[in-house]
Amino acid sequence: MKGEKVKMARYKDEQCRICRREGQKLFLKGSRCYTDKCSISRRNYAPGQNGQKKKKLSEYGTQLREKQKTKSFYGVSEKQFRKYFDMASNTKGKTGEVLLQILESRLDNVVYRLGYGSSRAQARMLIVHGAFEVNGHKVDIPSYLVKAGDVIAVREIRKDNGAIKLNVEENGARPVPEWLEKNVETLSGKVVRLASREDVDIPVEEHLIVELYSK
Repeated sequence: MKGEKVKMARYKDEQCRICRREGQKLFLKGSRCYTDKCSISRRNYAPGQNGQKKKKLSEYGTQLREKQKTKSFYGVSEKQFRKYFDMASNTKGKTGEVLLQILESRLDNVVYRLGYGSSRAQARMLIVHGAFEVNGHKVDIPSYLVKAGDVIAVREIRKDNGAIKLNVEENGARPVPEWLEKNVETLSGKVVRLASREDVDIPVEEHLIVELYSK
């Protein structure tokens, strides 16, 4: 299924503050997250004057934080996230796991997973600027949902893009998930199959999101 061009609401503050609020790395700033410059490594407490005070969340608060964290991780808006949840609810399988599979299938996530974007945010920007194609056709919609068998590639006219070249060099050692295949020589990748729950490495308890939307 293809995604839609959506004007997404953006968090205006530093991305590092999102990770500090969640108390864990969400890898929103690419290679910086793997260095000592990462805010979680230096200040592993919530931002703000009372950030170092531990606050006990209610059941609802815990569920809400899990949803917000997952939205931030994949960089989607509330409207998009709700649409994906409804899609997952109407699909055979465990709703939470199907939701994660849909989020992993977004083109911006796939470009990031293949190492052609240093972060999902940069991958979105590169896609919008027409740097990628799917099965030989230009796709400039970050929310486009890939299918098993799809081939994602850097367009021929974009192969000299400095950011993509740098990402290939810096992200060469980053492991590619088993559901994807990467070909550095052709700057492409293939969706071998859709992601399963075991393939999703994000620190999320998806059942809390299901419980939240089930209220």
